[in-house]
Amino acid sequence: MLIVVAFGAGSRVADTREGLLYEVTALLAGLAGVSLVLYGWVSRARPGAGGMSPPADKPIPAQSRSATDLLVGAVGLVIAGGLVAGIVLSAGALWALMGFVLLLPMIVGCAYLCLRFLRAPQRTWKIELRRPTHHR
Repeated sequence: MLIVVAFGAGSRVADTREGLLYEVTALLAGLAGVSLVLYGWVSRARPGAGGMSPPADKPIPAQSRSATDLLVGAVGLVIAGGLVAGIVLSAGALWALMGFVLLLPMIVGCAYLCLRFLRAPQRTWKIELRRPTHHR
């Protein structure tokens, strides 16, 4: 879909203000596409995610979700809403629709963080602003 958006925007580039907006849209769509392709090449499967079920004798501990998930998700939704509102005010409703489509992965991810916190069986209302570390 991003490739279609990039080609569609690139075909309308001209030496006008509208042409510059099309060009920026094409560049951002290309950046998003390249980022997704690189992520697909670089990411590796998690151990144990090969379709095998966990051992039956070992219970899975319930994870406690911190309010950091809720904070990050809510701030991301506010930023996305502000960006789309800015597009509506400056460029119009059709451009806002295009901006919404480009921001949709961010909106879904932030909503997922909020829902993951709200549906967790154990919640802690502690906000940790430290960089998370993974111990292997």
